[in-house]
Amino acid sequence: MTVAVIFTSRRSESHDEEYAAVATRMEELAHEQPGFISITGVRDPVSREGITVSYFRDDDSARAWKAQAEHLHAQRRGIEDFYEEYSVTVAEVIRDYRFARP
Repeated sequence: MTVAVIFTSRRSESHDEEYAAVATRMEELAHEQPGFISITGVRDPVSREGITVSYFRDDDSARAWKAQAEHLHAQRRGIEDFYEEYSVTVAEVIRDYRFARP
């Protein structure tokens, strides 16, 4: 079973450079996690709203990512400094298909 962790947020208007560094590090760290499959995200610079979707092999892998020590620290920084609001949805992927032009 593949699990999608869907993180939606609205960024605060401060700490932009520090946020960018932490976000880059979290993406690098996610790639190192056992069970990690992929990550993709977008952010609207005007509204500061964003969505990041991470895919993991199973729920245990997704839970291990949430509990990873450096990620826990980043989560605390998010609450204290980086976000006005956020939500996390964890969902089982039932179907997945793609299209790509050659």
